[in-house]
Amino acid sequence: MQKKRIFTEVVVILLVILFLYTALSKFVDFKGFTYDLNNQPFPNSLTPILRWLIPIAEISIVLALLFERTRILGLYASCVLMGLFTVYTALVLFKVFDYVPCSCGGVIKNLTWPQHLFFNLFFVIITFLAIRANRKKAIDHLQYN
Repeated sequence: MQKKRIFTEVVVILLVILFLYTALSKFVDFKGFTYDLNNQPFPNSLTPILRWLIPIAEISIVLALLFERTRILGLYASCVLMGLFTVYTALVLFKVFDYVPCSCGGVIKNLTWPQHLFFNLFFVIITFLAIRANRKKAIDHLQYN
């Protein structure tokens, strides 16, 4: 039981660092982040929504992860968001889009698309494992909330 708890705490710390860093880097270079969003293969009309939605979602996930009562919800949200980023990265690698868009901000921007895929998969996997390690908590949380 202690190993599951330690594993979960390590995963939570890694996710908090990841999402806090990416959200803050988006806000610090908000103009650059907006530019990057406009270079994505989805309609630019989504940019005004996404430029706020993505970093606010990341900060919301951090807040959920910080509190024991909402931690399992934060883990699920982390898994979903990282899963979406992973699918998007895979679509880029499979050349589904007509052009290769810009990547995300901060230091992570220096990763290649294959490195992004493995980076994202790593976080999806460890988050999924943390959810499984807390399966009983997750079931209880879903039943009583």
